[in-house]
Amino acid sequence: MTQHNNAPYADTTSDPWADIRPYTDHEVPEVIARLSHDTELLDALTRFRLPRMAKWAPPLARALAGHAVRREVKGVTSVHEFQMRIARYMERMIRTTTTAFDVSGLDKLDEHSAYLFIGNHRDISLDPAFVNYALYQAGRDTVRIAIGDNLLKKPYVTDLMRLNKSFIVPRSARGKRAMLAAYQQLSGYIRHSITDDNHSIWMAQREGRAKNSIDRTDPAIIKMLIMAKRLAERDIVFGEAVAELKLVPVSISYEYDPCDVQKAQELHDIATHGRYAKSEFEDIRSIVSGITGPKGRVQLRFGSPVGSDMETPGEVAAEIDRQVIGGYRLFPSHYLALEALGESPELVARKSITRQDRERFKARLAEVPEALRPYWLEQYANPVKHKAGRLSL
Repeated sequence: MTQHNNAPYADTTSDPWADIRPYTDHEVPEVIARLSHDTELLDALTRFRLPRMAKWAPPLARALAGHAVRREVKGVTSVHEFQMRIARYMERMIRTTTTAFDVSGLDKLDEHSAYLFIGNHRDISLDPAFVNYALYQAGRDTVRIAIGDNLLKKPYVTDLMRLNKSFIVPRSARGKRAMLAAYQQLSGYIRHSITDDNHSIWMAQREGRAKNSIDRTDPAIIKMLIMAKRLAERDIVFGEAVAELKLVPVSISYEYDPCDVQKAQELHDIATHGRYAKSEFEDIRSIVSGITGPKGRVQLRFGSPVGSDMETPGEVAAEIDRQVIGGYRLFPSHYLALEALGESPELVARKSITRQDRERFKARLAEVPEALRPYWLEQYANPVKHKAGRLSL
């Protein structure tokens, strides 16, 4: 497996997950010092926060950004302290970009147990961030977050993610043997985190965000999850291997997706040109848009652990889907999109839609380019159809 994440000296003999796991406390000071002088990070910050100065006086802009970074992380010597700094920004983001954040189901889960949370995926960084904030508010430890190495093309992004308890899902390994070894390592790390470290994990139900808002679990993920256990115990019963991971489906619903137009553009390009060309800094822009854009109401629902009565990866995937779709909250934006498409009028819950809801939806739709509107509307309408069993899958 290729080395990742600025860890050229990772010792995989004594630490078999050194090149994919989150950073540990003793690594934090060195990583923070590296970040505070990282030219690419400082340039990225100045492009967003000081665009005019970045253009006309880049050294000065970079110096100011470096000073700001060092001030923000002053005194941080552990992962927990780093996340507590993030919590302040998370609180401000929820206060300024959402009208409500509701959590349900967490109180039914043992606060002393680790779980493998598998959720639907709408936003690159916010989905696990909302899970973390819900856990933080409940006085529980935050999760370790699975993130694809396709998002870690810049060293500073890798450092920031690993500081925030992210671990790496290999998607760039070449060849069957390399990919198999990478997924065996990943499977072993996830199982170790749950069963030995008693540390919860969050991962998406499939690779990439569901741009069309159709939430469906990839059974291949379930195969990967039990791979390590089957290697260690060849005669293990499938259901027992699954139950040991304490897999809990999680459903997140956004009234409005800050990246909905970007997703509509991608869906449009694929439908009309057969491909979509992602720009160099698009993932970073998506992260920024997700954090800063208005979301309306957000609901997070924790499901129940998947039991040992499962017999195949397909059955586990179906159970995750059942809980994710069942726990997904439909907002007026979803019904209004279905109404605008002129589809399934009997599914539109008109009594739940206020005049203010209609005005807000109309104003948001007016900002969407005409060619992208069908794809934009589908993003919001699909969850209604999925919940009602009306999607042609």
